[in-house]
Amino acid sequence: MPGPGAAALARALLAWVLLAPAPTLPQTPAPGQRKVREKEASFNTTYADWVDSELLNIYAFNHSVQRNMTEGVRVSVNVLSDHNDLPVLFVVRQKEAVVSFQVPLILRGLYQRKYAYQEVSRTLCQPQTKGEVETQHFYVDVSTLSVNTSYQLRVTRVENFLLKTNTRFSFNATAAQPQYFKYVFSDGVDSVIVKVTSAMAFPCSVISIQDILCPVYDLDNNVAFIGMYQTMTKKAAITVQKKDFPSNSFYVVVVVKTEDEACGGALPYYPVAKNSSPDTPVDQHDRQKMLEVMVSPAITSEAYVSSVLFCLGIFLSFYVLTLLIACWESCRQNKRKGLLAAMDSPSLDTGHARSIPDVFLGHSPYDSYGYGSFGNGSSSSAEGLTDSLASSEVPYSYVGQEQFKRRTPSTLMRPLSIAMGRWERSLENVAGRPRLDSLSSVEEDDYDTLADIDYDKNVIRTKQYLCVADLARKDKRVLRKKYQIYFWNIATIAVFYALPVIQLVITYQTVVNVTGNQDICYYNFLCAHPLGNLSAFNNILSNLGYVLLGLLFLLIILQREINYNRALMRNDTHALECGIPKHFGLFYAMGTALMMEGLLSACYHVCPNYTNFQFDTSFMYMIAGLCMLKLYQKRHPDINASAYSAYACLALVIFFSVVGVVFGKGNTAFWIVFSVIHIVATLLLSTQLYYMGRWKLDSGIPRRILHVLYTDCVRQCSGPMYVDRMVLLVMGNIINWSLAAYGLIVRPNDFASYLLAIGICNLLLYFAFYIIMKLRSGERIKLIPLLCIISTSVVWGFALFFFFQGLSTWQKTPAESREHNRDCILLDFFDDHDIWHFLSSIAMFGSFLVLLTLDDDLDCVQRDKIYVF
Repeated sequence: MPGPGAAALARALLAWVLLAPAPTLPQTPAPGQRKVREKEASFNTTYADWVDSELLNIYAFNHSVQRNMTEGVRVSVNVLSDHNDLPVLFVVRQKEAVVSFQVPLILRGLYQRKYAYQEVSRTLCQPQTKGEVETQHFYVDVSTLSVNTSYQLRVTRVENFLLKTNTRFSFNATAAQPQYFKYVFSDGVDSVIVKVTSAMAFPCSVISIQDILCPVYDLDNNVAFIGMYQTMTKKAAITVQKKDFPSNSFYVVVVVKTEDEACGGALPYYPVAKNSSPDTPVDQHDRQKMLEVMVSPAITSEAYVSSVLFCLGIFLSFYVLTLLIACWESCRQNKRKGLLAAMDSPSLDTGHARSIPDVFLGHSPYDSYGYGSFGNGSSSSAEGLTDSLASSEVPYSYVGQEQFKRRTPSTLMRPLSIAMGRWERSLENVAGRPRLDSLSSVEEDDYDTLADIDYDKNVIRTKQYLCVADLARKDKRVLRKKYQIYFWNIATIAVFYALPVIQLVITYQTVVNVTGNQDICYYNFLCAHPLGNLSAFNNILSNLGYVLLGLLFLLIILQREINYNRALMRNDTHALECGIPKHFGLFYAMGTALMMEGLLSACYHVCPNYTNFQFDTSFMYMIAGLCMLKLYQKRHPDINASAYSAYACLALVIFFSVVGVVFGKGNTAFWIVFSVIHIVATLLLSTQLYYMGRWKLDSGIPRRILHVLYTDCVRQCSGPMYVDRMVLLVMGNIINWSLAAYGLIVRPNDFASYLLAIGICNLLLYFAFYIIMKLRSGERIKLIPLLCIISTSVVWGFALFFFFQGLSTWQKTPAESREHNRDCILLDFFDDHDIWHFLSSIAMFGSFLVLLTLDDDLDCVQRDKIYVF
């Protein structure tokens, strides 16, 4: 057993072991733990450094920010090593936001092609300052999984970060080096227009307006996440309203896209190196764009009010002008009635009261329901004169004429003597004649004995020289119902057409407002003034003229119809047997079509684009077709097309319009088929018009064609039986065949306008032919239609000038369309296309008045004296 000394030694050794320090071991980093190297950094200094998988570099920056001063901070990096598979990660940590990006920066294109960028610059989001002067800190962390990667880092302040009103600022941008700037609304400014321009169309870029929030979406793959944006080649403009930004400020973000296809450019070709994967990123080298931005105030609310009043004033003045013409007509009629009353007194004749017809004064009783007239009309007529003369004790004779001459002022003798002769001839023609069926120029001596020669339409319509009476034999009530169907059909079409259109454009506008994608609608962005949820109120307001003038035309037609019905109730011979037969159904349809053109054009301009182009062009086709039908109906009332067949043909035209726009661009097969259909339809219509519908399209038509060619060309060379019709149809075929050849050779991109041009050319040709034949037949054009023709032609000329300015086109990409945008030219509110709306509505109204009043000179001419052409 050990002694006490051994126990004391053991206790001493234990105490020494416990109190002795532990041995020091070499320190090595744990697996996954990096070295951290932090350094204070300053602005405007380039830091050339390196980093690897075991090192984390942290750069600490600080700067003082004043509340009333805004400055931008921009971080620029350039990775010098080529390690695309092991990029360098840069993380910028701020007070309220974190921005991270890798270099090489990989962005994807339209078809998921990768593009790599070695140089990257990003502007940092600026947090709000609470004090008058505040020092803000931010850190830039640099890390990688690569081995010894070299890079350069530089942090600078952005000059002109705060945009000034009406001040231009130029800058450069690339896909990896986007730019954005801040704008603060000035006091008293409720809306501004941000205009961005560039001298170079490509590379394609995107302009975005974003609220003052962090982070800012400034890359090609995220710029569409928030705010309003639009693609751009050379021009871009966005109207910004203060009410949409609670902070009274916003960012203007400019991003260059990786590819140009969104702006109408071609997909770039980059050769792929050997032994490389198709997914290998492509280096785009120097793909940069120089741009210029300017923010200018938009119009004030007073400009909206003045523009609305201006628009209303223009078109309501036509109502005032119509009322003045009506008052003038009424005063003229009252004076004429007073003169007639003086002539009808016993002191002017042998004591027997007589009614002196209006034709003595060079006017017709039917003038009372002329253009602009709201009177009840004169009650005198040739039939009343016949009754008066028959009841007289002394027959009307040459002695009566001499006595009348002696008691009549000398200034009236010449026109009255001329009118007397006309009246006597009129009485000879009217006396003893059945009311309507006898008004034919058919002579029995021209034919062999045939009991129903006057009633056989197959014989009458093949006469060489036709008169209106030959083609106005059907019952008036039947024809009235037939032509009223035009109005009721187009009214029904308008309701079923307009309701889904309105619903659709409201949806379009909602989508634009919610998504912020301004490439959906093809506005003239340099002159697009928003109001409420509407992005371009001025384009909608300018269509008001179609509606107001269409309504005025309907009122004029209504008054004419009322006066005409009153004349029929009085058994007025001029209304029954003279002049062009009055049928108002097509006029009502034309006025309704004009109003619908305004409504649907306004709907189209809510969001004009490729998918809703046919909204207003459909009624343009209808207006052109209805005008041609009305012109033909004037002298062919019995054989004009029915409403069902006419609207079916117009529906076919609209169908071809849609197919042509969707499938016709560059499609040779479509143009061949359409050209063949166009030519065949022209030939069929020509045959229908030439033979007045007295032919059949059946299996025997080739034999009949050969027979006509043999008898008229081989056996004997004889000219056409209907020369005037043949001249018109030959000219029409030349024009239509030329248009078909033009379409087949050139193949225009805007098929809808091409189709409309075909209709307008045919309408103008027929109208010119009608006027020429009217003058050639010895008829005259009265003052009001002559003034309408001259003024309408001038207005159409100016209207077409503004139409062809082409401020936008959905035939191109939205960015290319904006290259045609222009500033406002009228009241700083209306652009060229708005003026086209003004002038074209006036011109259409004038054209309708020409059709309405063109044949007013025939109101006293019997229908068997009015030629058909």
